[in-house]
Amino acid sequence: MARILIVDDSPTDTKVFSNVLEKNGFEVITAGSAEEGIETCKRELPDLVMMDVILPGMNGFQATRALSKDPTTQHIPVIICSTKNMETDRVWGMRQGAKDYLVKPPSERELISRIRALLPGEGA
Repeated sequence: MARILIVDDSPTDTKVFSNVLEKNGFEVITAGSAEEGIETCKRELPDLVMMDVILPGMNGFQATRALSKDPTTQHIPVIICSTKNMETDRVWGMRQGAKDYLVKPPSERELISRIRALLPGEGA
């Protein structure tokens, strides 16, 4: 079972994403800030990270860049999942090392298919 780290400061979004992921057979770990997400990612080494952009303190773009540059975590795919819906945000997120960019709220089907596309052995 793949483990997914959700980095989001919204308890509501975290709960909704957790329910969808668990219903689809994923184990979920959560963090409420970018700094906590980076620490949790290094400690837990999840299979994938779902990263919000607008976070207290460090933003999700900065955290994605930190994870993609760190030898311990650079192999872990990051999907940015944000309300920021501008093409420039998507491009910037991908430049920071994200493997995908979803606009909130994604449909369950889209979210699960994008996650499975990035996880070997999880099927599409």
